[in-house]
Amino acid sequence: MPIWEPKYECCPREELEQLQLERLQSSLNRAYKNVAFYRKIFDQLKIVPEDIATRSDFEKLPFTTRRDLQDNYPYGLFAVPLREVVRIHTTTETSATPTVVGYTRNDLKNWANLVARFLTASGVTDDDVIQVAFQYGLFTGAFGLHHGAERIGASVIPSSSGNTSKQIRIMQDYRTTVIASTPSYALILADHIERMGIDPKSLLLKKGLLGGEIWSEATRQQIQERLFIEAYDNYGVSELMGPGIAGECEARAGMHLFEDHFLPEIIHPVTGMVLPPGSPGELVLTTLTREAFPLLRYRTGDITRLEYAACSCGRTLVRMHRIERRTDDVIIIKGVNVVPAEVEKILAEIEGCEPHYQIIARRIGAREVLEVHVAVSEHIFFDEIKRQEFFRDKVRDTLTRRLGLRVEVKLSEQKSLAKEVRSMGKVVDRRQV
Repeated sequence: MPIWEPKYECCPREELEQLQLERLQSSLNRAYKNVAFYRKIFDQLKIVPEDIATRSDFEKLPFTTRRDLQDNYPYGLFAVPLREVVRIHTTTETSATPTVVGYTRNDLKNWANLVARFLTASGVTDDDVIQVAFQYGLFTGAFGLHHGAERIGASVIPSSSGNTSKQIRIMQDYRTTVIASTPSYALILADHIERMGIDPKSLLLKKGLLGGEIWSEATRQQIQERLFIEAYDNYGVSELMGPGIAGECEARAGMHLFEDHFLPEIIHPVTGMVLPPGSPGELVLTTLTREAFPLLRYRTGDITRLEYAACSCGRTLVRMHRIERRTDDVIIIKGVNVVPAEVEKILAEIEGCEPHYQIIARRIGAREVLEVHVAVSEHIFFDEIKRQEFFRDKVRDTLTRRLGLRVEVKLSEQKSLAKEVRSMGKVVDRRQV
């Protein structure tokens, strides 16, 4: 199996762990000297970075959370002057205060190189034509895959997201061999190909690089059977580095996590206790090489486990298992993190909405649907049908515009919805993943 950087991807564990400690010390010093947020934490603990000589020392540091990032919006956690930041991205979450992430030239170089690793691991070469069907913009997904593909010398088609018929035409005419998208969009492509009467075997597609959502082996199997491709999982966190944190090799027995750039921990999601190898828990990551935006012990909110046994591909990097679920009530739809608190805030601004709501994610065929059930005042709920429809459309359009995601809305009587929320919760995921 081809390996992009054997020096690091096949590094003996003892040497890798020494490299991690060296790079960790550099990252700790960068954060302490240049980020007031982290300097305050060190000062409160009455330590300096040089006091942290072992992993157990490091584990005494508190976690960094999404709330910390939002509280320091927009540039409070940057470790370099803005003139040294050559790229700015934000997270995909729907909250009013996104996380702003900066990249230096060297950060971008490392990012492209790490994406090149998992592209190579999945068998992508410079002979391939990669169609990037993620949205180009503040979201990190498209740009990371784009520059990683260019790094290995592949041909890149920046088709962005949407307009499925056009995407399929591009596949046919431009001879696409690799599609990069969310798993749900790959299924949508399969639906359209079938409806258009196109034999998927007539396409030159060989592989799918799929990420941005929680998905399962059953979904992988369905995508492979309908598109006649090999589907590969990869993992990224917008706050750290979009795609490029981990990715599957051709053995597809877990995603190799690039430990020379990210220090992983698995913790108990409630107690915060570090768990032994192989235990399922919340993934915590620390950046080891980021210049503009170093993060220490960042809680990703993703439940997974790490496998340290040797992989048949020859890589010694730890393998990260598929994300099982989230620890919070954030729900991911079409690669967008929907934050319930933001939905609540929007509804509170609309006269006639009561303080009860329920968010439901469904999968209708290959399409993911976000449905919001809203409790409304009695005079609206018992009003004539036409006025109810007008109000429902107003709520739907407001949520869709503010969240940046198509939302279906159902109006409910307050007592009835309150009962549903008590029995099922405010966020319900009915997708069969």
